[in-house]
Amino acid sequence: MAPSGSRSIKRGCQRVLYWIPVLFIALIVAWSYYAYVLQLCIVVYLLVYHAIFIMFVWAYWQTIFTKPMNPLKEFHLSYSDKELLEREDRGESQQEILRRIAKDLPIYTRTNSGAIRFCDRCQLLKPDRCHHCSVCDKCILKMDHHCPWVNNCVGFSNYKYFMLFLAYSLLYCLFITATDLQYFIKFWTNGLPDTQAKFHILFLFFSASMFSVSLASLFIYHCWLVCKNRSTLEAVRAPVFRHGTDKNGFSLGVGKNFRQVFGDEVKYWPVPIFSSLGDGCSFPSCLVNLDPEQPSSPTGSNPANKGAAEGRQFPSKPLRESQSRLLTSTPSWTESDNAADKDKKGASNPGMTIENEA
Repeated sequence: MAPSGSRSIKRGCQRVLYWIPVLFIALIVAWSYYAYVLQLCIVVYLLVYHAIFIMFVWAYWQTIFTKPMNPLKEFHLSYSDKELLEREDRGESQQEILRRIAKDLPIYTRTNSGAIRFCDRCQLLKPDRCHHCSVCDKCILKMDHHCPWVNNCVGFSNYKYFMLFLAYSLLYCLFITATDLQYFIKFWTNGLPDTQAKFHILFLFFSASMFSVSLASLFIYHCWLVCKNRSTLEAVRAPVFRHGTDKNGFSLGVGKNFRQVFGDEVKYWPVPIFSSLGDGCSFPSCLVNLDPEQPSSPTGSNPANKGAAEGRQFPSKPLRESQSRLLTSTPSWTESDNAADKDKKGASNPGMTIENEA
């Protein structure tokens, strides 16, 4: 009992420590609100300031408290499959079992050695772009990274919120820097009255300008990732498919890549509500050498219905619907004869042969 109790205490202390970066950001934002609204206090600026402030806080809140989406139950091993896997002590025999199970799932990526991606801790076959987070101790769909500043994993369910958080926080800092600049200059030319506001105006300008630099670099980097349809993990280590490594395997073109994250409806792009396309378990691909036997959704079921049944916080759209919009919306994308034949038979394959005109 003692070791178990000590582990529980250690885990509890870790949870508290993980919230320290979030608390730090919250205190900085609260102080900046006090310094700008109560010390600077210019009516015309305050109207724009509060609009940006509300969107920034809303996006930050959504990024923190939106739970990362985990793989559907179809990717988890059944009790009989677990027993069968445990009885096999040879790696090749285990891989045969995993390949048999993966044949009924839309899985196209592999490990560097070409093996089926399997999570020992979660006991499931990893969907494409899914990774196990050591901090959350669970597999996260389309995992980008675990961010200590939001104490949450950034993945399929909240990546749009994270992008808006970066955008609005950068806009927030730039607006403060721009509107505070004239008073910062007056501080050095002794044009400001010698009051308590002098300290807040000086420190507000320094903190906002410094955060602007770091946020700008991070925001630009993630904009590049969105345009390339890559996660941070995929930028570091390219995904491996059956034909080999391909860093552009999930890229469909800048416009379609952007819509995968922000959705089809323009009016929802700047708002921190879920509008991303797909189900998080399978993704359209521009690759031409994928396994034609793989299905488009787990066991032929509709991921959207399963999302609703499991009480998802957002309307998960099935891959078939989003893929048809992404892959057939422009004439420059054409399907191969093989994929066309499969469509006639009623099959839908996210790995259909697609040619992107340069």
